[in-house]
Amino acid sequence: MIDKDGLIAFEADIALLFEQAKIPSPVHLSGGNEDALIDIFQHIKQTDWCFSNHRSHYHALLKGIPPERLKAEILANHSITINNAEYKFFSSAIVGGILPIAVGVAMMGETAWVFCGEMAAETGIFHECVKYATGHELPIHFVVEDNHYSVLTPTEKVWRYSYERTWPHQGTNKGFVSF
Repeated sequence: MIDKDGLIAFEADIALLFEQAKIPSPVHLSGGNEDALIDIFQHIKQTDWCFSNHRSHYHALLKGIPPERLKAEILANHSITINNAEYKFFSSAIVGGILPIAVGVAMMGETAWVFCGEMAAETGIFHECVKYATGHELPIHFVVEDNHYSVLTPTEKVWRYSYERTWPHQGTNKGFVSF
């Protein structure tokens, strides 16, 4: 397994390549969460599936994808969609998009680990997946990585926005009982 220094060096190399315009596609880099991820990946077996998000480099390396192979994928414009069946690793740039796929794999009896950010964890798809997986006692682990940001917006600012709705969640509240 790659160590903390290896993770940091890999991302620094990718950042430099991006700054040199050798990677024309979006690149989402990790940093500061190495220790926590290394601890989590001590529990992830080679036979387990790992599902990640757009910030997947550390996850891919810790799952065992060789650095040179991962770097080649990134250079081929696949930084936010690293998919490798050999290593049982899949990622998606669609916020929350990987969650139901991980649940589907767990429904087949395979152990799945799925990583998402704190803002994705606030979406309906996250809650539906957790609810379904819990209700059916599926072999899946949901890991929420909280870096206190949604893209560039501090999540604290995101949740301070509120408004009064004109209409209820469904219907009009007139002539029938709304649930």
